[in-house]
Amino acid sequence: MADGLLKKEELLLKETEDMLARQDEFSKEELCTQLDKLKSCFEKKRSDTRHLIEERTKELDFEKAKLERLVTLGIAMAAEREEARLLEMILDGAKRLANADGGSLYLRDGEDKLTFEIVKTDSLGFYMGGAEGGDVTIPPVYMYNTQNGMENHSNVVSHSVLTRETVRIDDAYDPCSTDDCGFDFSGTRFFDEANHYRSTSFLTVPLIPRGGEVIGALQLINSQDEEGKVVPFSEEIVSFVEAMASQAAVALDNQRLMEAQRILMDSFIELIASAIDAKSPYTGGHCARVPELSQMLCEAASDSTEGIFADFHFDTEDEWREFKIAAWLHDCGKVTTPEYVVDKATKLETIYNRIHEVRTRFEVLRRDAEISHLKSLLNGEDENRAIEQFQKAVARLEDDYAFVAESNVGGEFMSEERIARLAEIADIKWMRYFDDRLGLSQQEELALVDIDPKPLPVEEKLLANKPEHVIARQPGMAEFLRDHGFKMPVPDALYDRGELYNLQISRGTLSEEERFKINEHIIQTILMLERLPFPKHMERIPEYAGAHHETMIGTGYPRKIGKEQMSIPARIMAVADVFEALTAADRPYKKAKTLSEAVRIMGFMVKDQHLDKDLFELFLKAGLHQRYGEMFLRPDQIDEVDISAYL
Repeated sequence: MADGLLKKEELLLKETEDMLARQDEFSKEELCTQLDKLKSCFEKKRSDTRHLIEERTKELDFEKAKLERLVTLGIAMAAEREEARLLEMILDGAKRLANADGGSLYLRDGEDKLTFEIVKTDSLGFYMGGAEGGDVTIPPVYMYNTQNGMENHSNVVSHSVLTRETVRIDDAYDPCSTDDCGFDFSGTRFFDEANHYRSTSFLTVPLIPRGGEVIGALQLINSQDEEGKVVPFSEEIVSFVEAMASQAAVALDNQRLMEAQRILMDSFIELIASAIDAKSPYTGGHCARVPELSQMLCEAASDSTEGIFADFHFDTEDEWREFKIAAWLHDCGKVTTPEYVVDKATKLETIYNRIHEVRTRFEVLRRDAEISHLKSLLNGEDENRAIEQFQKAVARLEDDYAFVAESNVGGEFMSEERIARLAEIADIKWMRYFDDRLGLSQQEELALVDIDPKPLPVEEKLLANKPEHVIARQPGMAEFLRDHGFKMPVPDALYDRGELYNLQISRGTLSEEERFKINEHIIQTILMLERLPFPKHMERIPEYAGAHHETMIGTGYPRKIGKEQMSIPARIMAVADVFEALTAADRPYKKAKTLSEAVRIMGFMVKDQHLDKDLFELFLKAGLHQRYGEMFLRPDQIDEVDISAYL
């Protein structure tokens, strides 16, 4: 019966029980007095218990409110993507938890300095750093002495970071009121004097994320009670602030890791662009200029409220970043394209221009003609007739070589007559006396394994299409492309370097195999990007980047999709890619177009439904052709464009 009661109450209860057991020895008044004492004792106990319950309930409500605020703050910090606002959230949340008048948040930099990121004092209206507080002019706190390298334990913040411990100071003007004496508060007192303030109670908590390295510190100043009076930070408040600081450290660390990932991604993109630039400088320029123009056109489309653009807009930073990365990577597959194919300026060019080999054969034939001429003179033939024959042979060789050399440049369409003449020239014979299988690379030797050598000397054609000129393609390529949705026809050979075969190319300098190899860069781009495990908010990068060679009517490549299957960003990339290619002044195989010439050609492409009509008109209305020209083109390329003819 007496369990839980105080000793005094136990004694009173025992005494009353004894009196009741011997009630015949006591008067009625004495018994009533004793019972009144017991009743009064129980009433007081009940009152004390009720008061204790009320106090406990109040404390529980207080802790519940703090805990709810802590949980809500933790969720909000985890969701915040912008560092400045996260820092605001951390400091403001800690100040509310502790009901502190002021506070500062420090972050540790790579030089072991603790820089002020945000500083606030509510009663003074003092605000620096953060999202809207402007630049912080307060110098950083050094964790180590700059002269002797010793740890700086004179400053409470650096001490807290170095020791990884929370420091609570009840009165900075009486530091020996705590266990931590000797901190230098001269800077604080200077601030107080300048602002007619008194920084009394301090709470400094290190920010330690999961990795264990301290990344900064949170410092609160002047905890206040319900009446606004400055009081020391209580043990309960310290626990809550420490818990909140731990969450803040994790949120900050996560954000830094995400930023590091973004930087890594950007560096990876720049690395690819640099690799392309190193292989072919003009292609690297293309990879840098297309994103600029794509961004301009995408901004115009996003801002427009007309036609197909009424429902198109990018709302988030992630959407813009996704598009920008796609633009940067739209030609990343070109790292797999040999530069001697991309830069092929003549028909006989591989790693070098093979016209020099052909010229040497003509030189040999001329010397053969001269030797034949001299022999005829020695044999007593008529001198005038011999000279005439020699001059005719030389003139024919010179004319034939000039024709071959002209054909090699690829500047003129190869008619049937020109192709036939090349075939006639190819049939001219010359004698080879030296073994053509000496000094070969392993790859060249492998190409000759199934070809029997001919005894020397051997008569050969002036322009040859030899079996070893044909480099076989890896089996199954056509099936592989078909299985991945690519519909480009695949040539049988990987390369055909036959001399006559290449010289007879009807337009330009590229053979069918080389044209496929160049166009294959978009296949490689798509395959490379689709292999990357992009996060969900970047999963459209392969689609944006991989369709800029498609047309609105499905006649493009590599998948022959049409307008309905192409998003607006993908169609934007196609317009930007074509305009940059037309106006680029750094191509070795063509002259740069002026603005008016480029727009005229694109107008034809719109009529042929190769480019999107709405985007082309937006491109002109927004003046992006002019704006781009001022940024990237030579002055002589920038001329007047009458856009009314195209709208």
